[in-house]
Amino acid sequence: MSFYPSLGYLVFGSRLRRLSEYFLAEVNKVYEQAGIPFDASWFPVFYLLSGQQPMPIIDIAEQLEISHSAVSQMVTNLRKKGLLKTTPCKEDGRRQLVAFTKKGTDMLQQIQPVWKAISTAMEELVTENKQSQQLLAAIAQVEQAVQQQPLSARVIKSIQQND
Repeated sequence: MSFYPSLGYLVFGSRLRRLSEYFLAEVNKVYEQAGIPFDASWFPVFYLLSGQQPMPIIDIAEQLEISHSAVSQMVTNLRKKGLLKTTPCKEDGRRQLVAFTKKGTDMLQQIQPVWKAISTAMEELVTENKQSQQLLAAIAQVEQAVQQQPLSARVIKSIQQND
């Protein structure tokens, strides 16, 4: 038996991270082989903006459930690459609105077929195994459970019960 499966839930997060890193690396290979200078880590911002732009940085952060600082750093990085532009919000000059540049819009057109192919490939992957078909629902249930009671609180409660 492999090291990770033998440890069960003790390495649950490590296994999810390894799987996530694997998927991101594989998707980056697809972009590279297609000649598209896109990084899979940019996907959430690109996807959000593909549906609505301009969008305030704070709204991007809220929808992605990550810090304003993390979004700001990514937007700055994508702005330096010429893919995004920012403008001050007319109603509140402290807020920055994010939108695609022409180069960003062109890249979006290139990557959207890749996104469709990724969805198709992932659907094929999970249909190969009956239990895999429940994966997204199971992840959603775990996410909801830790929102209701964080893992740290559960661990501390378990420690206290064993004292």
